[in-house]
Amino acid sequence: MKILFMGTPDFARTNLSALYESGEEIVGVVTTPDKAKGRGMVLTPSDVKKYALEKGLCVYQPQTLKDEAFLPTLRELDPELIVVVAYGKILPEYVLNYPKYGCVNCHASILPKYRGAAPIQRAIIDGECETGVSIMRMDAGLDTGDVILVEKIAIEKDDNLETVHDKLAEASCKGLLNAVELFKQGKATYTRQSDNFTYAEKITKQDCFVDFQVSAEKAHNKIRGLSPIPLAYTMQNGKILKIVKAHISERSADNAKVGEVVFLDSAIHVKCAKGVIALDIVVPEGKGKMNARDYINGRKITTGEILG
Repeated sequence: MKILFMGTPDFARTNLSALYESGEEIVGVVTTPDKAKGRGMVLTPSDVKKYALEKGLCVYQPQTLKDEAFLPTLRELDPELIVVVAYGKILPEYVLNYPKYGCVNCHASILPKYRGAAPIQRAIIDGECETGVSIMRMDAGLDTGDVILVEKIAIEKDDNLETVHDKLAEASCKGLLNAVELFKQGKATYTRQSDNFTYAEKITKQDCFVDFQVSAEKAHNKIRGLSPIPLAYTMQNGKILKIVKAHISERSADNAKVGEVVFLDSAIHVKCAKGVIALDIVVPEGKGKMNARDYINGRKITTGEILG
């Protein structure tokens, strides 16, 4: 089967690697244009582009897909199937309708839950115990297409964005290869999504603020759902204190104020509306990542302070 792959970040690179290593015929790889990064604003290729060039695959980086700009390339490559994984651009109908088997997308949620830009983060922040990857046939809507199959994974209580991302990438590869095999055998079936959907909006800076006016469990979910990037944060004496890792403390502080630092040991224990959250690894404003113990030993925080 002639496959055109479209994707950009590391999650997509993992899926491209699975297709390539399985021996599928990849007629081309489409990714977003190189972006200027770092202090020197050096043009940097996507993870997908780096991998594709290493394997000698043809790479295409169209500035736009609008107005049938990519149609001549499509006709030249003539794919039977287009696989889309975190490409970053909306596909116009002429692309969606071109291949014999259509365009399939690997979306990192159990659809119709968490359609949209940040399904992994939102699932963890919401305290979900399970998520997965949906392999779906794309249509003109946003993650609204018919589902071909779903690969589920558990979200453990100490999982963060990085660990769930990696588990989902592995599940995505498995699901994608199974879906391709179903296409080859003519056994692919399509299940319409229900109308009872949720939307995973893009993470904003405001989303990253830890409000201790919630339970310790909810604060913990937010911290792990945003780690290692972009990181949750609180405020200490007017400065940002980012939080890399935390856990729910066994200490009680019924008489303390919400946001109050109630105890210091190897972690910074902070009173929440319900329970206490212990901050294990932090990033002070203008500094690098450090263990809470080192931050405490540097006398940068004391009991009785109010965070938030």
